Amino acid sequence: MRYLTDRKRAIGRGASGTGTEHHWYMTVSAVGLAVMVPTFLIIFGKALGQGYAEVHATFARPLPAILTAMVLVVGLNHFRRGAQLMIEDYTRGVSRKIAVIFVITFSYFLMACGLFALAKIAL
Repeated sequence: MRYLTDRKRAIGRGASGTGTEHHWYMTVSAVGLAVMVPTFLIIFGKALGQGYAEVHATFARPLPAILTAMVLVVGLNHFRRGAQLMIEDYTRGVSRKIAVIFVITFSYFLMACGLFALAKIAL
């Protein structure tokens, strides 16, 4: 008698061998974003329309700055993996490779710009 859970039996199965890992990552990041994004929107909404000094004071505190960075990183990684999966499912050939490279580059570029802007505001 083997003591394997359903998840252990599923790991390594599928066309690419990482379907279960991708599904779990997307599920966990979606749940995390479901909590982080409303909190971020409340903080961002309060800072919206304020002067530079008030915005700087808001994002100079650790909680808003860390939450904003986490929303940027987790949200754009979630976007990257979802968009890459869609591209891999619906395109073929060279256009698939170009689109995947573009999506990965674009998401990391947006992440870097967002983190840089956050650092400029917070510091």
